[in-house]
Amino acid sequence: MARSGVTDGFHLVIDALKLNGLETIYGVAGIPITDLARLAQAEGLRYVGFRHEQSAGNAAAIAGFLTRKPGICLTVSAPGFLNGMVALANATVNGFPMIQISGSSDRAIVDLQQGDYEELDQMNAARPYAKAAYRVNRPQDIGVGVVRAIHAALSGRPGGVYLDLPAGVLSATLDTAAAEQSLMKAIDPAPRHIPSPESIQRAIEVLAAAERPLIILGKGAAYAQADESVRAWIETTRIPYLPMSMAKGLLPDNHPQSASAARSFVFGQADVVMLIGARLNWLLAHGKGSQWSPAAKFVQIDIAPTEIDSNRPIAAPIVGDIGSALSCLLEANQLGRVEPRAAWLDAVAARKRQNLERMRANLEANAAAMNFYGALRVIRGVIAERPDIYVVNEGANTLDFGRNIVDMYAPRKRLDSGTWGVMGIGMGYAIGAATVSGKPVLAIEGDSAFGFSGMEIETICRYRLPIVIAVFNNGGIYRGDEVNRGGGSDPAPTVLMGNARYDKLIEAFGGAGYHVTDPASFQTALTDALASGKPALINCAIDPAAGTESGHIQNLNPKSSLSRQD
Repeated sequence: MARSGVTDGFHLVIDALKLNGLETIYGVAGIPITDLARLAQAEGLRYVGFRHEQSAGNAAAIAGFLTRKPGICLTVSAPGFLNGMVALANATVNGFPMIQISGSSDRAIVDLQQGDYEELDQMNAARPYAKAAYRVNRPQDIGVGVVRAIHAALSGRPGGVYLDLPAGVLSATLDTAAAEQSLMKAIDPAPRHIPSPESIQRAIEVLAAAERPLIILGKGAAYAQADESVRAWIETTRIPYLPMSMAKGLLPDNHPQSASAARSFVFGQADVVMLIGARLNWLLAHGKGSQWSPAAKFVQIDIAPTEIDSNRPIAAPIVGDIGSALSCLLEANQLGRVEPRAAWLDAVAARKRQNLERMRANLEANAAAMNFYGALRVIRGVIAERPDIYVVNEGANTLDFGRNIVDMYAPRKRLDSGTWGVMGIGMGYAIGAATVSGKPVLAIEGDSAFGFSGMEIETICRYRLPIVIAVFNNGGIYRGDEVNRGGGSDPAPTVLMGNARYDKLIEAFGGAGYHVTDPASFQTALTDALASGKPALINCAIDPAAGTESGHIQNLNPKSSLSRQD
């Protein structure tokens, strides 16, 4: 609070954030929020300044996922607001708690469309893409606006919330005593949702009757931070489990019940599938199609009742928070009614051994080759020795191979493109993870994906964050050997600069750059870079012919069936 008889909107925003334990802001300074960033820093909040609002928003979103407190993204008006909205929408789709606070232009001029500086009706523009959107029109309502945004971001399924602060509200003054009385603290913004006893008994009955049960862990299970309950349920029931990518590490990937190496087999054979914090969206083929048994029954734990029956009928829905639901299930199953058949466990184990042997053979065969297998084999070994490292992963083939090859051993250490499959999250997620944890971060980037947010390497160096970036440079989107089908001199649509030296970029900002062309030199560079604890970028020259178009989701990329003659 300003130390005089009056205060203003700038100070009220800062006081409201501090009162609610929100101590870090990710943003880009400019009109009309420049002083808000300056004053926040002066008042003891940490301000991390980015080069682009989308990256700032991504950092705020992943901070929300890791801390279960809404990450704060601060943007300027109109274009800056729109840049941040990509991250806000992505946070909402993924269930990450985040609040985007944006300055905006004079309401009277905007509403009459009279042409104000960066004129845009930001609140209404945000509404379709956010869980909630609010505008504060009076300085005495700033406290209310902040707590309403916190409740909306955290309650039920978390998501992105937009808070609009017109320039006039920020600069408006208010009596100090009245300002203090206007501040509010959000009490229990994410209360437990205890599932009904009937839903618990129903789930136990369905699972007890299963011969070939399967558990799927989604990133919602990772967000819940009910790690002990998740492990207890899986190990008590002995059911094979499959983690979605951001749930990897809830139990170590080398856990004997992990069915990751038998993914296709368990999908096709399971007669009861239990979803814990996972949705039957496109990542699971909507629970339909040839990879799923049409007779399979589903048990689903989800905090949102509207998610039930969204694609397949759910035989046993459990509406509640994951921690509470699993506690109830463990208590209801004390007599050990839920237990898979031995034949099922043997079949899953046999398929795992077969597929793991195939993976081992591929890794050994490519031990000296600088392709995805050879490069990721190095990272696989490093993470096995350093499970404390956060792994950020994006790209097409880089993401797909990375998810399958690099095992995780601790929860919430793998951060990737998530539900939308969006590119450009890499640097924002890396910065957010490093900021909230202080731990080393390894960002595994396809060269195309890196280009979306690569300028944030200056941010990484400016804040001296312990982030190492490995750019898998095969000179293209998917691969770098496509030719111009028209015969002209321009490169093909998916071709990038094959001889690009991304390592030189970080050297310009004082970071350490490495250029490697084989797994042995990559191993040395990665070990040295991580040991330094300083910003580094390793340009990994990958075979241009390595990779497939669209990675593992080629079916989603339609092809023309017509020739020029047609």
